[in-house]
Amino acid sequence: MYFCDKVLKIEERFFPAMSAPLVPLDGQLCFSLYATSIAINRAYKPMLDAMGITYPQYLVLSTLWEGDGQTISAIADRLALESSTITPLVKRLEQAGFLARQRNPQDERQVQAFLTAKGKGLQRETACLTETLLRKSGLTVEQIMALNDQVQALRRELVSRSGNEG
Repeated sequence: MYFCDKVLKIEERFFPAMSAPLVPLDGQLCFSLYATSIAINRAYKPMLDAMGITYPQYLVLSTLWEGDGQTISAIADRLALESSTITPLVKRLEQAGFLARQRNPQDERQVQAFLTAKGKGLQRETACLTETLLRKSGLTVEQIMALNDQVQALRRELVSRSGNEG
């Protein structure tokens, strides 16, 4: 409780109108980001279903589109997840024919994921996701990019100040 008391005293100093410790849900940035993420996932879902992948699988594929042949741990790091979360996603993508796994010849402990022709071809199909986000949000490309820059800057600051990679 000491930490929260200290934070409240700091908030009262900078935000005197916030005398009540309860911030309404819609006034909390964490909830706004969470609810927006869910709304984006719902907008993407019909298209991802038609492609035969889930949103987490889309993120794994996006990571491989940035650089093919990454290790499971590199994919996990890029997505700020644990390797144990990535492994089942990669296995399902392999079963669906989007990628192939193989041991790293230099280090047998590492498993690399390589896109198949089907996985590479799917990248073109995912362009509809961005188009859908733009259409449904009512925002311009510039507004989406500026918002994304702000959210990324916030994440970088939170990660750097917490000392955690995630």
